Amino acid sequence: MTESTNQRNAVLIPGGGYGLQAPLLMYAADAVEARGARQHPISWNGEPRQVPPDERFDWVGAHVSPVLDTLPAEAAGGPPLLIGKSLGTYAAPLAADRGLPAIWLTPLLTVEPVAAQLRRATAPALLIGGTADPAWDGALARQLSPYVLEVPDADHAMFVPGPLAGSAAVLGRVATAIEEWLDNVVWRTPVAARN
Repeated sequence: MTESTNQRNAVLIPGGGYGLQAPLLMYAADAVEARGARQHPISWNGEPRQVPPDERFDWVGAHVSPVLDTLPAEAAGGPPLLIGKSLGTYAAPLAADRGLPAIWLTPLLTVEPVAAQLRRATAPALLIGGTADPAWDGALARQLSPYVLEVPDADHAMFVPGPLAGSAAVLGRVATAIEEWLDNVVWRTPVAARN
């Protein structure tokens, strides 16, 4: 089935233990839906944490590629947008090969094969992570993209120490960064105005 050529599309890729209903992905999904994008959620077949590291690109690709293959590569609404959390960063070769914009939530920047794939990207990418996350490398993130949100003391789930209100505020910052990036970088023009 092929989507309408004026439809915006967003493919939502969960993390290894962080599902689509968890806050970071849920708010990202709400942001794209508010901008007229159709959501295409990925569900893992099997236990992602049991996939050996050297098989993760193929495993994630086998889940994401069939969904991308149903979407138009060129559409008035723009190419599909990838939104991946952590393990979802193993879809980086698809973003690079197909020229797709992406939002990478807590990307695995300290995994060199993932970083190498992110370096190949030509479409804009928003990278979001925290300084207390061992998978995050702020200096590398800023080399990979001009669009980076780095949160001091945030861990891999983007929680910060102290009362939960602080972590809720971080979630608000993440949601705002996503909305501003969508409006100013990826989907600058309303779908109806594109031909």
